[in-house]
Amino acid sequence: MACRDCRASPVGVYAINYGLRRTMTDEDTVKRYYAKFEEKFFQTCEKELSKINTFYSEKLAEAQRRFATLQNELQSSLDAQRESNAPSLRNRRKTVFPLTHEERNKHRNIKDLKLAFSEFYLSLILLQNYQNLNFTGFRKILKKHDKILETSRGADWRVAHVEVAPFYTCKKITQLISETETLVTTELEGGDRQRAMKRLRVPPLGAAQPAPAWTTFRVGLYCGVFIVLTVAFVLTGAVFFHDKNIWPMVRMYRGSFLLIQFLFLLGINTYGWRQAGVNHVLIFELNPRSNLSHQHLFEIAGFLGVLWCISILSCLYADSTGLPMQANPLILYGLMLLFLINPFKTAYYKSRFWLLKLLFRVFTAPFHRVEFADFWLADQLNSLVIVLMDLEYLVCFYSMELQWTEVDGLLPHSTGDGKCHSYSYGLRAIIQCLPAWLRFVQCLRRYRDTKRAFPHLVNAGKYSTTFFVVAFAALYSTHRDQDDADAEAFFYLLILFSTISSLYTLIWDLKMDWGLFDRNAGEHTFLREEIVYPQKAYYYCAIVEDVILRFAWTLQIALTTMTNIPSIPDILATVLAPLEVFRRFVWNFFRLENEHLNNCGEFRAVRDISVAPLNADDQTLLEQMMDQEDGVRHRQGKKSWKRSYSLSLRRPLLSSQSKKDTKVLIEDTDDEAFS
Repeated sequence: MACRDCRASPVGVYAINYGLRRTMTDEDTVKRYYAKFEEKFFQTCEKELSKINTFYSEKLAEAQRRFATLQNELQSSLDAQRESNAPSLRNRRKTVFPLTHEERNKHRNIKDLKLAFSEFYLSLILLQNYQNLNFTGFRKILKKHDKILETSRGADWRVAHVEVAPFYTCKKITQLISETETLVTTELEGGDRQRAMKRLRVPPLGAAQPAPAWTTFRVGLYCGVFIVLTVAFVLTGAVFFHDKNIWPMVRMYRGSFLLIQFLFLLGINTYGWRQAGVNHVLIFELNPRSNLSHQHLFEIAGFLGVLWCISILSCLYADSTGLPMQANPLILYGLMLLFLINPFKTAYYKSRFWLLKLLFRVFTAPFHRVEFADFWLADQLNSLVIVLMDLEYLVCFYSMELQWTEVDGLLPHSTGDGKCHSYSYGLRAIIQCLPAWLRFVQCLRRYRDTKRAFPHLVNAGKYSTTFFVVAFAALYSTHRDQDDADAEAFFYLLILFSTISSLYTLIWDLKMDWGLFDRNAGEHTFLREEIVYPQKAYYYCAIVEDVILRFAWTLQIALTTMTNIPSIPDILATVLAPLEVFRRFVWNFFRLENEHLNNCGEFRAVRDISVAPLNADDQTLLEQMMDQEDGVRHRQGKKSWKRSYSLSLRRPLLSSQSKKDTKVLIEDTDDEAFS
């Protein structure tokens, strides 16, 4: 009754009218808000469409120019080849003699042209993917707009703008792809289309060469045999050689074991990078058609590990085999060297050639521009310095200390270390400084090229501390052996410079190489704004591990000075050397992650080498993922999408794609362009 009276009263009527007006006002505000939002949305879409059209037109024009240039070069090379093959008296005389320099250049030009067409075809596929993915992106974004706002204006805008945009309507890229395939088939592969397409074919999105089933089988076989043989030689050595001086033999085989460990851990690195979406193929500028997968690296490590075990067992059973003990390390290192420099196109020829070329660039660093792969490999050598020192010991031991007439020459009867395991003749200190010297001159070369004192000169200063550490270690060792009074002074200087070097390298690892302790880290405390690996605990554990192993030398100095056991230095070196390789293995994960994020954020990538044409299944699955609420998103929830160009598809994988590796890097695009 009270409510009825209220509705009849003037106050009630006023209240109802006020409520209606307020409701109408709220509805108008909402409509104006959505209209303003829609206007801004379409303005943003138009801005992005303009960027895409401009970028596509520039890249298409560049592709057309490159195709014309390649056509002209191919025609010139073919004409020159036909002239050289023309039947004439002069050419008939030439066939009796070896090819001239000019003729070799002609054949090399044809080979270079095949590679050039292969790389050009790769860039065309990239541009075609750019075309398809951006159209799909516009279609799905506008479809989502219409679904949320319950309107059809998004579809109308797509028809009016996107479907008539040059980047979508232009079919010249398809024509260029077809013409390239035809040209390579007819002119370079003698009409064999299957062979031509095998040369031109772009690898899957994951950029990994799929390992055959036999490779997987061999990995398991080698690992199993390695474990069995390892148990066998450990038991044999413990039973029969517990009272002999085994350290010369340990030093012979320690370096080769560290190389095998490094290869195996590098395989784990490769697997981890690919799983996390870190595009190591792009960073190292590897050939996308012939780079090694983690299984290939496991296979190489397993094979060399089996050879290593067989060589040790042959040493231990030298009396039974009739082969002198001292011959086995030489055979092992000879086989490993032969595997590396084998000139025949077998056993991963292209990858081995890439490594040899990279090693040459590392050792000739001051004379050419330094790239990422160059200083990455030099950093690995700094962790493998024990390998170089053991190789130097092997050469010295075989030259100066080995008793060749004895069957067990690697198990000398004397308990002393001899001259080869000391700093007394200077070469050992030089070998120990060599990796640091290589990085030092690389930093100087980088400074010469960039004229930037920071970080290159500061980084060079970091490696220069190694020279002081090695110098004072050598001086302390030689003066201690001679019971010189100056030994104590050199000991304190060794501790001082070792501390400086460890702090210097630790800070550089965490801040510069890994990019951690960023002030803009946000929720990633002590880390950085963007992280790739799924658990923050990985980063914190890596920081602790790096701190501990950077200062592991303190344990070595403490035990060496506090105990009188002669074998303590060798025991600690044998334990700490694999730990240093493990530290570098962890370092590799975060160093390449940081480089990868810099490539994405600062647009330093120059090409994409992990893209492929989308097949029908991939296209359908990609659209399904884009229809979901969070089907396509960045790696972390609170990232600015302007910094990264990576689309991490965290849903079921495409058939041509390995997990989480769907990177599309576009060169020289604006911060807000679609990719």
